[in-house]
Amino acid sequence: MGRLVVVSNRIALPDHSKNGAGGLAVGLLDALQEQGGLWFGWNGEISKITGEEEPLQIEQDKNITYAACSLTQNDYDLYYSQFSNTVIWPAFHYRLDLVEYQREAWEGYLHVNQLLAAKLFPLLKQDDVVWVHDYHLLPFAAALREHDSQQPIGFFLHIPFPAPEVLMALPDYQEILRLMTAYSLLGFQTERDAKAFVSAIAHETELVTVEQGVYQAYGNTFHVHDYPIGIDPDSIRKLAEGPLPPKMQAIRQGLGDAKNIIACERLDYSKGIPERFLAYESFLEKHPEQRGNVRYTQIAPTSRGEVQAYQAIRHQLETEAGRINGKYGTMSWTPLYYLNQHFDRRLLMKIFRLTDIALITPLRDGMNLVAKEYLAAQDPVNPGVLILSKFAGAACELTDALLVNPYDRDEVANAIYKATTMTQEERVRRHAVMMNVLSYQTITRWRETFLDDLYEISK
Repeated sequence: MGRLVVVSNRIALPDHSKNGAGGLAVGLLDALQEQGGLWFGWNGEISKITGEEEPLQIEQDKNITYAACSLTQNDYDLYYSQFSNTVIWPAFHYRLDLVEYQREAWEGYLHVNQLLAAKLFPLLKQDDVVWVHDYHLLPFAAALREHDSQQPIGFFLHIPFPAPEVLMALPDYQEILRLMTAYSLLGFQTERDAKAFVSAIAHETELVTVEQGVYQAYGNTFHVHDYPIGIDPDSIRKLAEGPLPPKMQAIRQGLGDAKNIIACERLDYSKGIPERFLAYESFLEKHPEQRGNVRYTQIAPTSRGEVQAYQAIRHQLETEAGRINGKYGTMSWTPLYYLNQHFDRRLLMKIFRLTDIALITPLRDGMNLVAKEYLAAQDPVNPGVLILSKFAGAACELTDALLVNPYDRDEVANAIYKATTMTQEERVRRHAVMMNVLSYQTITRWRETFLDDLYEISK
């Protein structure tokens, strides 16, 4: 079995404590440590000299080699801030109204992928297997093939892949599709995403089905499959168990018998937070008897603060939170807490365990691991209720959640009411069914299934 080479936009440099790392980083590190490997990507730094001149930053930790490079300000702006985050991200999340396309940004996106490929190629060994991650690197395999790379190259898309009619709105969508077929294996979060990719290619060119999941197009042969990403339920449970810090415990005790609703995600227009605020307001309006008996806490730390769309949504949420609290709040009760700050992962899992309802209603999401983490953090004897958007990838697996249309505020409001009045017996039953899914489809299974398929292709 050859060496594993992981390629990602940002590289997780050596960290001997896994507690601060997210589930994905831990999963990839475990894969690299099992057989030895190389992790390659951008180190997050801006260089004053051109990327071609900048030497690689190489570190060795046990049997993992970390190779990272910096980007110039211009490369960062075009590749990351502009094309990745103002073209691909909104388009793939069905927000064409927020796409800001510039030809220069597309060219910069291709240039950085070519630059990264040129830096990685000399480090590759003949029997390596390469695993590339996410939307920043859609053309990466094609760029690596230009150097005559013969290694099998897998790709996993962590965000949704849009329906063909949405993708077609992008000026360079045909070239994006062609470049993506240079991968040996393309993995998607859901079957829906995988079918959307195949349908998009079939719409543009002749697509030959070699066998189930294996296709030929643009002169390339490639495999396509869905690999729903999971979590490590046991590690989440261990983080969640035990007492809260004194300040958090005092807050919990102050709630008394009131139901506590929580939502936690980074601040992003794809998460449906403004629509969720309005649904919560509808719940308070339709069920006045619940006022004072429920509290909704929204945690949404800022991300990509330099992008105008993110600045706008932050202002919108601050305004809506103030309006709802002013309309329904009393001297002794604040209905909505909006926290624009980051919480330590270990503390967050403890908060999840003591929260009655999780309100996770993205307008579109590749998977949404927060929904899975919330379930894993619960006390199985007295679990909370998960309200989940039908448009999150996790909805395909977590069918015993209260599934809602995030655009329908009345449906979400009704789900909140159902969650506040659900019996313990029903909560236990729903939670047990979903935990069976999570215990099977773990982060380890996701990783091993993808890599087993990729290594099988390499033979």
